Amino acid sequence: MSQFWAALITGASTLAVILAADLGHRRITAVRLAGPVLVSVLVIVACVRSLPTAGNDMSLQLACVGVGVICGLVAGTLLPVHRDDTGRVHTSGGIGYALIWLGCTAAQAVFAYGAEHWFTAAMARFTAEYELSGERVLVSAAALMSLAMVLARTAALASRARVPDRTEGAEGTNAPDPVAGRPGGGRP
Repeated sequence: MSQFWAALITGASTLAVILAADLGHRRITAVRLAGPVLVSVLVIVACVRSLPTAGNDMSLQLACVGVGVICGLVAGTLLPVHRDDTGRVHTSGGIGYALIWLGCTAAQAVFAYGAEHWFTAAMARFTAEYELSGERVLVSAAALMSLAMVLARTAALASRARVPDRTEGAEGTNAPDPVAGRPGGGRP
């Protein structure tokens, strides 16, 4: 499978499952958190044939993992988390969130296409000069970046789902006081 097709399949599958899981007003559940991770891992296993480790391959892959984590955390900040009246945790994914994922996926696909069709000679020089394994390391690095982005999004959502809503029990709110069980913070 070519670099372009591997990037396209990996990115489009990840994009589809993330947008299906996160766009709109959605409740945070274990399945919602684990589903995109599982799909990403399965797609990567199907598309990536090897994980090159020669020369500077690991450095490139780690750099791509870092970029994926940063992009996933940025996307996670665009996914507000809040609790409803029953205490269930929800998110509201909108256009900004979708654009981050779409932009990252499109950038990977355009880069992979360009590496095969527009700047093939420059990529060959680059991989030789920096002691990289060529196309194989680029495919694995792009796949690892997508997986890191999904994992960062999942970790951000999981940690934010555990943090209590800042308005609960605050002065002047109608949130129930967990001790007194009365609205208004337990004031008489």
